[in-house]
Amino acid sequence: MVFHLTTAIAAPPAVVFDFVSDLFTMPQWYSAVESVHLVEGSSRRDARYAVHRRLPTGRARNEVRVTSYIPDTEVTFSSVSGPTPFTYCYRVSPAPPGALLQLDGSITAAGLPGPAALLSPLAEQVFGRGMRENLLQLKTIIENNTRFADLRGSSTPPPLGDEQNR
Repeated sequence: MVFHLTTAIAAPPAVVFDFVSDLFTMPQWYSAVESVHLVEGSSRRDARYAVHRRLPTGRARNEVRVTSYIPDTEVTFSSVSGPTPFTYCYRVSPAPPGALLQLDGSITAAGLPGPAALLSPLAEQVFGRGMRENLLQLKTIIENNTRFADLRGSSTPPPLGDEQNR
């Protein structure tokens, strides 16, 4: 399943990019993600993560890599192992009332066990609906969290060492 979603966010583009490009924020806004751990890498550009998710079929672990990174503009996360292979490309651009966040993604139900594998088209529809809800949660968090905007308004990502302690 391929999907394209956009949402306008009332925050500076640098704040939006900083939040969405930080995989460690995912448990706050991506409903299936329980935790994220750094596996390898020293910066967001070359990092590899373990993303632990709760799916309808049970818990799952995906290994995820940053496969593209353009500061303040674009970040792509691609799963390299685990069920439901996915690629999520987030792009941020200036637009009223602050920033436009675009998500171009692909995900499949491949790797799901048992009956869920037989219901692949239905599972993919559920993923699409879930992603729309996740982006709305992300938007709400960013727009309502002025502390985040004040602390992380810089387009320079914090060192990964700080993120590992979350």
